[in-house]
Amino acid sequence: MQNKLISLFLAIIMANLLGACAFPGVYKINVQQGNIVTQEMLDKLKPGMTKRQVHFVLGKPVVENVFSNAYESYLYTYQPANEETKQQTVIIHYQNELFARYQPDGEVFEEHPAY
Repeated sequence: MQNKLISLFLAIIMANLLGACAFPGVYKINVQQGNIVTQEMLDKLKPGMTKRQVHFVLGKPVVENVFSNAYESYLYTYQPANEETKQQTVIIHYQNELFARYQPDGEVFEEHPAY
């Protein structure tokens, strides 16, 4: 009986020691999702551009607006490892299917945030 308790005790100690050594730290990566829109890209937009021209400059939005052709939303989130998540939303407004204006919600990145 005592041998079984000693064996069980040693097994528990070994499991704890091996578990502690197996994962000394967790590596976290940078997580990016959505469309990256920089100020340089927005500066290239001119009133009267077609949606195709806007998509050439900014890319197609990841989330398509199926309810209205009057605007498109460009969403982007960036979470550097062990830091807070940064969010960006840029709404592109169209009038008669032509670019009219953009509306940034939050900060517009001067350059790609991962650089």
